[in-house]
Amino acid sequence: MNIEVVQLNIPEGANIILGHSHFIKTVEDLYEVVVTTNPNMNFGLAFNEASGPCLVRYEGNDQELIDVAIDNARRIGAGHLFVLLIRNGYPINILNQIKNVQEVCRIFAATANPLQVLVVQTDQGRSVIGVVDGFAVKGVESEKDREWRHNFLRQITKYKK
Repeated sequence: MNIEVVQLNIPEGANIILGHSHFIKTVEDLYEVVVTTNPNMNFGLAFNEASGPCLVRYEGNDQELIDVAIDNARRIGAGHLFVLLIRNGYPINILNQIKNVQEVCRIFAATANPLQVLVVQTDQGRSVIGVVDGFAVKGVESEKDREWRHNFLRQITKYKK
């Protein structure tokens, strides 16, 4: 058994949602989730089949994001994996809707940080065993850091006065 680290490509200004699903219907259902939640969101979606022809299935409305999602999915190579790249929105805007899709089993990551995927290779195939999302912790926030966090969240979410 071999473990490989796959560094994902996340285009400038994009976020990535990486998940595990169990059926080809995922492609159409995730497409529907994105366009009905935020019609202005640009996205590319790739889904790796785990049986039959084992193709990368894809959808989206932004060719760059579609191409990068396909490339990331192919390099990971694990079956029943989906890669969703988004712009003009954030994972927080659609993550609960994605989790409620019947085929979605789990979310590995939802981030704009550099993302590495730990992939194990067996005789049968490949599987995601974990992710490295961003960087290692460097310390504990100060009072100034807490104030920045408080203001930042109100700025980006617009949900509090």
